[in-house]
Amino acid sequence: MLASFSYRTAGPHGPGTGRSPRDMDVRLLSHTPEPERAVAVAARLCYAPVGAAELMDAMEAEAVTRILKTIMTSGHLSALEHASYTFAIDGVSRALTHQLVRHRLASYNQQSQRYVSYAEEPSFIVPPEVEGDERRRQVFLGACDDAFRSYRELIEAGVAAEDARYLLPNAMETKIVVTMNVRELLHFFELRCCKRAQWEIRELALRMLGLAEPTAPYIFMDAGASCRRGPCREGKMTCGDPYPKAPKRD
Repeated sequence: MLASFSYRTAGPHGPGTGRSPRDMDVRLLSHTPEPERAVAVAARLCYAPVGAAELMDAMEAEAVTRILKTIMTSGHLSALEHASYTFAIDGVSRALTHQLVRHRLASYNQQSQRYVSYAEEPSFIVPPEVEGDERRRQVFLGACDDAFRSYRELIEAGVAAEDARYLLPNAMETKIVVTMNVRELLHFFELRCCKRAQWEIRELALRMLGLAEPTAPYIFMDAGASCRRGPCREGKMTCGDPYPKAPKRD
């Protein structure tokens, strides 16, 4: 049995050191059926005299693992693009989604501040560094309250939500649906599971990895920050607190 990564043990500065007022909710809505087999079939097709449908039915489990090992260790990763995952993400900040959409090889649909006007005060995501100090928390939430109060005044004065939203802070809670193929997911996990990543998007990446890994354990067995597979790629910017090494591929 493959050893699973302990997704919630990220060291002294990892997830769990602080919680947002509203807990992040991440769900795997759907994924390619039998993702590892689909990837292996796509890779094998390049050298097979038969079609992909026949390979999908006939390929033995041992052959799937053998082909996946070749793909993952050789760096020829294009076949990973034939499997994709869709996640529903709630209870995160606009600050997070501004970072998330920088991963361009993905599809996104986000709750619109242009078409959604907020009749009641929304949730604000409070960073742990702020939440842990009452004075900081009062300053933070006071600023959020002032911004939302001004937003409501503009809405009531007839200003369109698409213009009033300019006042809304990055701390605003939002919802987003994300679809990525496996190759991009692995890239996302390498960058955002790293302990140097910003705390909220690191929490998101770890939760997404925790949902994806059971569906394709061989593909995701060493997913995450680069220190799980070898030396840290952050160079002199390393945190100095690497994750435990992943198991070697058999």
